[in-house]
Amino acid sequence: MKRNSRLFLALHTLSHMANEPARVRTSADIAEHAGTNPVVVRRVLGHLRAAGLLTSEKGHAGGWRLARAPETITLADVYLALDESLVASHDPEMVPDCSVEHALHRRVAVVLDEVEQSLIGRLAETSIVDVRGT
Repeated sequence: MKRNSRLFLALHTLSHMANEPARVRTSADIAEHAGTNPVVVRRVLGHLRAAGLLTSEKGHAGGWRLARAPETITLADVYLALDESLVASHDPEMVPDCSVEHALHRRVAVVLDEVEQSLIGRLAETSIVDVRGT
């Protein structure tokens, strides 16, 4: 997995949060630790907040906190919250002129959908507690 991916940033952050679930963390602190920009952190964690995985508080004492017990947050929850795919997807807008290519694209799309569902199923078997550092 690329170290600069949104998924890696989200999983890395949540895994640290799982060690101290009550601790509030600022975007700046997370960004410094992850080696990225606080704006990037806010964008990524905003998706997790929208999915109910994090809460955020504004102000001097504000920051990010887990919204659920870390044992209940799976890697699939995070993956789905970010609405990105590690599996290449079929472009439904592309309609090839060649009938063989058209059939090939349809079949490959089915296989890729199956791979994506399998990936999500495997990610659902692991919580952020299972991968947290000590």
